[in-house]
Amino acid sequence: MTQHPQETVIGQITSVFGVKGWLKVFSYTEPREGILTYRDWTLVLDGKRIPVKLEEGRRQGQGIVVRLKGVDDRELARTYGGAEIRVPTEQLPELPEGEFYWHQLEGLEVFTVEGECLGKVHHLLETGSNDVLVVRATASSIDQRERLIPYLPDQVIHGVDLDNSRMVVDWDPEF
Repeated sequence: MTQHPQETVIGQITSVFGVKGWLKVFSYTEPREGILTYRDWTLVLDGKRIPVKLEEGRRQGQGIVVRLKGVDDRELARTYGGAEIRVPTEQLPELPEGEFYWHQLEGLEVFTVEGECLGKVHHLLETGSNDVLVVRATASSIDQRERLIPYLPDQVIHGVDLDNSRMVVDWDPEF
């Protein structure tokens, strides 16, 4: 298996748009149009990696529509449906101190302020009011429960230590 530089998923192609090869994209960037600042994408579909160039794109209602270089008909565009959109992680902008990308939090071990291991961050959910950590049990966690913990820095999240892959939360293990 070839090693690829660290990549981050920034969106997903959901469906075709119109008849000229445009595609609807669900963007994970904030703001949504941020995805359009990246020109060289790697699409990952059914385990295949497809390098593509973003030709143009724009906001369309709640979503984003794009045209990829060399994709100019609906049938070809349809073959990209469901593909993950990835870019090299080093292309992402630096965040201010204390802010993190979701991919940086995924995989961190989660401990209570008392030192009890609750498991690892599996992924995050966007709920509207705040993001939520989905913490799944590991061999070293206190039980086998999955927990949903609100990502509220200073209130619930007491520390993120990327170097040691740990996060400390003020969270009652009973929840």
